[in-house]
Amino acid sequence: MGGHPHDGDRETTGTRPDAEPRPAGTPKAVGLVWGLLVLNTLGSAGAKTIVPLPRSLIQLVTMGALVAAFALALALNLRLRVRPSAYVFLLTLLLVPSVISSVHLESGFGALFRCARLALFVGTLWLLSRWWDGGTAFVRHHVRMYFAVLGSVAAGAAVSPGAAVPELYGGRLVGALWPLTPPQIGQYAAVIIGLTALLLLGRRTDRTSAVVVIVPSLVLLALTHTRTATLGLLVGLALAVSSLVLTSAAARRFLAWAVLCAAVAALALSSALQAWFLRGQSQENFSNLTGRAKVWDALLAAPRTASEHLFGVGLGDKSFGGLPIDNSWLAVYHEQGLTGTAVVAAIFLVLGGVALLRPPSLPRACAIFLIAYCAIASYTEAGLGDASPYLLHLAVAASLLAAPAATTPPTTPGPPRRLRPRGTREPEVN
Repeated sequence: MGGHPHDGDRETTGTRPDAEPRPAGTPKAVGLVWGLLVLNTLGSAGAKTIVPLPRSLIQLVTMGALVAAFALALALNLRLRVRPSAYVFLLTLLLVPSVISSVHLESGFGALFRCARLALFVGTLWLLSRWWDGGTAFVRHHVRMYFAVLGSVAAGAAVSPGAAVPELYGGRLVGALWPLTPPQIGQYAAVIIGLTALLLLGRRTDRTSAVVVIVPSLVLLALTHTRTATLGLLVGLALAVSSLVLTSAAARRFLAWAVLCAAVAALALSSALQAWFLRGQSQENFSNLTGRAKVWDALLAAPRTASEHLFGVGLGDKSFGGLPIDNSWLAVYHEQGLTGTAVVAAIFLVLGGVALLRPPSLPRACAIFLIAYCAIASYTEAGLGDASPYLLHLAVAASLLAAPAATTPPTTPGPPRRLRPRGTREPEVN
């Protein structure tokens, strides 16, 4: 994607006498660390791929990516310099109920493994926080990495359309090269569409680069028939653009055109949009959220001890009774109890509060989009209590809301001294 000449991390022009100078700019390897974190959160369960991949091999790759990300981040930040971050601090607190509940092994030894994974994930974010300065560098890393993932989805669809649109998923697009489900693909597409649109609106990328990202991603999003991702994209983008309306004429034009196009589409394509939204489901199936409500009711009705109420049953696969929970709040309550739920709520309150207090800007708009998207998706998707793409989205939001690192302003040079012949003295002033 095209860059802005003043985008990215700010260079240090001065240093404090009691500290070493900050590095001028973010190392390129930070983007590689972010890509490894993205790879780790892709998961190991999904559709059948063209070339069958054993789940053990996929887990080895994803977990190896996390270990490599932590090692590389540590190599880049050997002095362990971190920036204060309420978001990463709250994620660290989330480890407490996770460990307390997991040591009972109600969810098996896998719970302790997931705790170790979450600890390594949070540790990597702490190491990367050194380069969080309110710039859009991590937005670009985010867009590039997920666009590469979507590229693999498009390649799989081109190689084997039958495997990419299987009947098992109702004709919805899946990952044929890497096991990705329709909700995952829809999530990645929606997030990079929104971020790229905001970068274009803020003139941080050119139109050609934006079209190359947005148009294919829109096609993939439509093929997944993912309602949550579509709703999150529309609401998140509307809130983000609205935050720029008072200071940006481009934002006002964008919002006006968006409202006009939405009105025309609602009138001219209402039947097609309704068919796409229902995905061939009955009204009853749609009203209980494709069976999710039954799982939620059973989870809430299940008997629990006082310890399970407070700390949950331990980190698991986000399922109950063999069925996916598909709700971040209930998944956190089930696995990390009321304590974990309170920590996740605090994450949204802190990030949302900081975003509201910031003056209008492109980084603030991108952060609002990501926070709003994750909040909407949390109702029908799990992932806020464990290492997941949603925690990466919120990490990008935290990097955007971080205050720029303080630097010592350059000293004002005094008047130039005149050259004098050697051996002469300056005149004395009485």
